[in-house]
Amino acid sequence: MRIVDVNEFYSPTGGGVRTYLDRKMTILAEMGHELIVVAPARENRIEERPGGGVIHWIKAPPLIFDRNYGIFYDAAPITDLLDRLKPDVVETSSPWRPAWIVGDWKGDAVKVFFTHNDNIAAYPQRWLEGVASPRRVEEMFGFYSRYMGRFLAKFDAVVTNSETMRGRFERRGLPVDRAEPLGIDRGYFSPALRDEKLRAALLEQCGLPPEGHLLLGLGRHHPEKRWPMVIDAVEAAAATLPIGLVLIGDGVDRRAIERRTADSPHVRLFAPVYDRLRLARIMASCDALIHGNETETFGLVGSEALASGLALIVPDEGGCSEIADPLFAETYRACDARSAAEATRRLFTREPAILRAAARHAAGQVRTDTDHARDLVDYYATLVDAKRLGVAPPPQLAASAS
Repeated sequence: MRIVDVNEFYSPTGGGVRTYLDRKMTILAEMGHELIVVAPARENRIEERPGGGVIHWIKAPPLIFDRNYGIFYDAAPITDLLDRLKPDVVETSSPWRPAWIVGDWKGDAVKVFFTHNDNIAAYPQRWLEGVASPRRVEEMFGFYSRYMGRFLAKFDAVVTNSETMRGRFERRGLPVDRAEPLGIDRGYFSPALRDEKLRAALLEQCGLPPEGHLLLGLGRHHPEKRWPMVIDAVEAAAATLPIGLVLIGDGVDRRAIERRTADSPHVRLFAPVYDRLRLARIMASCDALIHGNETETFGLVGSEALASGLALIVPDEGGCSEIADPLFAETYRACDARSAAEATRRLFTREPAILRAAARHAAGQVRTDTDHARDLVDYYATLVDAKRLGVAPPPQLAASAS
């Protein structure tokens, strides 16, 4: 099967999207399929990947706010390329120009809109927090949902990356044919990487003895991550328990977070760790992950932490809540520091050996990116066969995730 992904979010310096697609290329090639990415760039060029997979870079204007990315405007270079490539499936995920370019393309391929983010939750619901309820914000921005509905009608299938996203879209009257959860490269993460000396050193940097509790916060310094709320929660819980927080990341809110933690004796900020093995050792050497973002539709960081044998403290909304089994996790009311502090105290007053055993057992059950790719291709095969036969895909396959 040949799959072409017209992806405005793919960049050589990008983060999650680039990582996801690069790994997906390798996995699909090993399965005997081909993934071709069409992405914006400063110039036209073709980049072949060892072992399979190709990037077609198409000259396009840079994004004004971040010149690491480009924006598609002209349809002709993309549709001409699709005509030449003759894919079985065309994917796109941008709700802007690419959605219309792919939706209006006259080729025979199955057209799939694969949505992996929620713009209403990530922006207006956060901006208007405390002013209007999430449901009221959805109503206020109904024009955006109607806009999406117009281009989604041009696609053969709409796929989301989680049941959380499926629920939000369906509540807004938007069609969803499949919820296909993502997965992680579990080979990098393992409870076996736990290093008690490293753990003790991290606790010492937090001003705590080895018998303290070590929390990990991992992600960009961005308002949607809600690090100030997380820090408030940790400080409140640390009033009665010896708790340290290691916060790894960087971003637009870095200076504000530095100011917020300047007087916090047990909270330490560290720059991003790009060595994946080093990061995996740090993760496995902590006791629990604390997460603040309720708008993420699939919390990959939660899966990576769980694969490392960590317990979880996560909001009761968003992707991380979907993997938060009570055996190894505590949930709290989203956006509520007091509730997060209570969840933290509950977790660390459990029997440590039982909690750790539950997390270690769950580590081996975390969904992998190979699971995701295999299930996605199997689903695409049903769409391709149905389109060739001129029939609707089996509803049990179109409406449920594996």
